[in-house]
Amino acid sequence: MANTSKTKITEEKIVDLFMESVLDNEKVPSSVFKFCKEHKIKEEEFYGFFGSFEILQQSIWNKFFDNSYGLMVKNKQYSSMTNEEKMLTFFFTFFENLSLNRSYVLFIMQEHKYSLEGLMQLKGLRKKFKDFASTLIEERNEEKNLKMFKYNAPLFSEGAWLQFLFILKFWMEDGSPGFEKTDIAIEKSVTTVFQIFESTPLEKIVDFGKFLYKEKFA
Repeated sequence: MANTSKTKITEEKIVDLFMESVLDNEKVPSSVFKFCKEHKIKEEEFYGFFGSFEILQQSIWNKFFDNSYGLMVKNKQYSSMTNEEKMLTFFFTFFENLSLNRSYVLFIMQEHKYSLEGLMQLKGLRKKFKDFASTLIEERNEEKNLKMFKYNAPLFSEGAWLQFLFILKFWMEDGSPGFEKTDIAIEKSVTTVFQIFESTPLEKIVDFGKFLYKEKFA
């Protein structure tokens, strides 16, 4: 397929064209061939960056994370923030980025209605987010001398991920001006999680389970 466009094809350009196509046609393109033909790019150019539309969709969420994390660490106060403040800052920054792409996110998530297929596009984001959450709890563990007082990083990161999914669903359904209710939900839920992990071991496990049940199924 000849490339009649003089515009240099980049990863960012393909992502922009894909998101625009999804919104214009209210569906994911039926094939890479048709997508490339419509936008006058070579298939090999597409495959030079993405092996499929599924991988492309995952990369979009990865970029949301990378852009948010990058902005957060540029903050001069970041290194002096507490772990709770770092998590709060990440959530606020991430959902600000999502709001800039709200039409795409709403369509692509509502299309699958939180099915396994829909959540698969969050696979890369899940790993990045859990790694970030684990780093926060491991930093806290370094401050503790006795092993019995150290926190379970895998448990914390999984809980933080479920918390993220809850806030994502909340944000998708939030009709308040400037998504101010989502900001309140972020602050309250992050504070709750960190309070839970500051409690005694037994209380931590029981209360954490109650929290996840309440927030996920309420």
